[in-house]
Amino acid sequence: MFNDLSKFGKYLGQAAKMMVGLPDYETYAAHRRTTHPELPVMTEIEFFRERQEARYGAGRSGGCC
Repeated sequence: MFNDLSKFGKYLGQAAKMMVGLPDYETYAAHRRTTHPELPVMTEIEFFRERQEARYGAGRSGGCC
């Protein structure tokens, strides 16, 4: 029962992060290691910064325009 509860909690956390636009590092790392083993895996900080830049753009000053 606790195993199922643990899985449910993990999926619920992933869904909540996706709803607010936060990608899941563990999912990225697992995908990268299995699908592209010859390529390096970004650190969690690098991953967060890259996703943030992709979402909000590099060099933007903020504001509406």
